[in-house]
Amino acid sequence: MEWVFIMNRMSSQGSSAAQRRRMALGVVILLLVDVIWVASSELTSYIFKRQDYNKPFFSTFAKTSMFVLYLLGFLLWRPWRQQCTGTLKRRRSAFFADAEAYFTPCTTDSTVNNCLVRSLITPDVLHTSKSSCTSSKKQRVRFSNIMEVRQLPSTQALEAKLSRMSYPAAKDHEAMLRTVGKLTITDVAKISFFFCFVWFLANLSYQEALSDTQVAIVNILSSTSGLFTLILAAIFPSNSSDRFTLSKLLAVALSMGGVALVSLSSMDIPDGKGVIGSLWSLAGAMLYAVYIVMIKRRVDREDKLDIPMFFGFVGLFNLLLLWPGFLLLHYTGLEAFELPSQLVWTYILINGLIGTVLSEFLWLWGCFLTSSLIGTLALSLTIPLSIMADICMQKVRFSWLFFAGAVPVFLSFFIATLLCHYNNWDPVLVGLRRVYAFICRKHRIQRCDMLLQPHA
Repeated sequence: MEWVFIMNRMSSQGSSAAQRRRMALGVVILLLVDVIWVASSELTSYIFKRQDYNKPFFSTFAKTSMFVLYLLGFLLWRPWRQQCTGTLKRRRSAFFADAEAYFTPCTTDSTVNNCLVRSLITPDVLHTSKSSCTSSKKQRVRFSNIMEVRQLPSTQALEAKLSRMSYPAAKDHEAMLRTVGKLTITDVAKISFFFCFVWFLANLSYQEALSDTQVAIVNILSSTSGLFTLILAAIFPSNSSDRFTLSKLLAVALSMGGVALVSLSSMDIPDGKGVIGSLWSLAGAMLYAVYIVMIKRRVDREDKLDIPMFFGFVGLFNLLLLWPGFLLLHYTGLEAFELPSQLVWTYILINGLIGTVLSEFLWLWGCFLTSSLIGTLALSLTIPLSIMADICMQKVRFSWLFFAGAVPVFLSFFIATLLCHYNNWDPVLVGLRRVYAFICRKHRIQRCDMLLQPHA
């Protein structure tokens, strides 16, 4: 898109020192997010087990509903307000109409010349061009009277206008340019409506897992969502980069082996809750992968979707549509409805505001300052942090099977992230081809030596 080029040109005005400061700030923010997420998981486990308030549905509903705070952006963020009032839409329509007017149909030679002068030459340049024509005799430069004029289609009018805009003019239209290609408020609300149920079920599975097993086991098994994403993207591809490769197959096999070892280590937990917690963790990872793959099929580019607005509508629909779940779970006996104590209410509010709302905002900000690859790789740091938190805070002792399974899961997360970032990269296939070429070359050399020996 042309507006991406304009915005990249404006963002490249900073020095390298400023870019290094941005990168350092982004890394610090992502590390802070990892700490917040691990602390949020530990606090949730503490509420379920130590405060005797084992209500995963209530906890998920309360924290997800707090996403509605993002909708305050319609009061505080000017571009959102302009979308509501239609001001930005009218400015965009006028901007595009003015761009299409750059290449109006020309019928005569005089109109052709006028069109060329208006679109290609500013008044200052026109004045200098006239003065240069007077001195053309001294320079003895002759121009041909025959010119060729090619009229560009109206579809390229926006490109032509953006390419001629100066930096101050592009800065004046910055808010409007950022909305070019973005989904409207209605489109974002529709996508949020369809995906709020999958998002809620994925988080509910994570909360159920925290109520049954340790935080470290839950985070390790939840990190397999990247592998489920690779599998589902190969089955339901949204573009050519989602094809299945040998490297992705190796990452899946490595992760599945680690998951098996971690699940075996969870069998030491009494009452069989460790196995149930592992199954809940895998279910949450699979649902999150479904959410990622399906939303990628609905939105082809991530810059088209306003992420804070999306989460805000997810919280709103969660608050309006999912409250009947309390009645269903209460009368079926799966989770009796009970209001928490004042202390537990405080924990849930702090956990929701900091561990859910603020952490999502900080993670998006950290990805903006660094890159999506660094932001995704930073998620893997929750695995060692949660292990250390369980060992130091809850005095949990893990078996050797747990650590033997944590290593391949940790490595497969890195591999899956790199394979998703670098599209169509298959290092395993490249390595096998090089080994095959080396073996074939060696075989040909040996064959040539055998043929030359009789002649010698």
